[in-house]
Amino acid sequence: MQASDIARALLDGEADAIVGCDRDGVIRFWNAGAARIFGFVADEAVGRSLDLIIPERLRARHWDGWRHTMETGTSRYSGGDTLSVPALRKDGTQISVEFTISPLHDTAGRISGVAAVMRDVTARFEELRALRKQARAASSQGG
Repeated sequence: MQASDIARALLDGEADAIVGCDRDGVIRFWNAGAARIFGFVADEAVGRSLDLIIPERLRARHWDGWRHTMETGTSRYSGGDTLSVPALRKDGTQISVEFTISPLHDTAGRISGVAAVMRDVTARFEELRALRKQARAASSQGG
């Protein structure tokens, strides 16, 4: 087993979405996991902006963070910390995803884009919300 075998299995897998974008936030790689989670096949996503999966109300904040990462080459989410955010599926439904990013560099060492690994955590998010609601209701009744 070689590293290239492991990399190919992860890149081709359906468990997690793996998305690669250039400096401008244009999708350049979209794996089977991304197709499963977001509903867009690679031919529908590659060449399009990340706005494809970012809810409109969150785009300004996303692009502010994106520009910071492209200018500085740093992001708090490239060190293993995960970010949980709403995302959009092709059918317009909103889901919750967790992701980490890895910066991509050109031959001069400048950041040229990012690779993101995303996981659909909608079910867990909804369970936590329901538990919090039950806890609030119980504490308000117990006075």
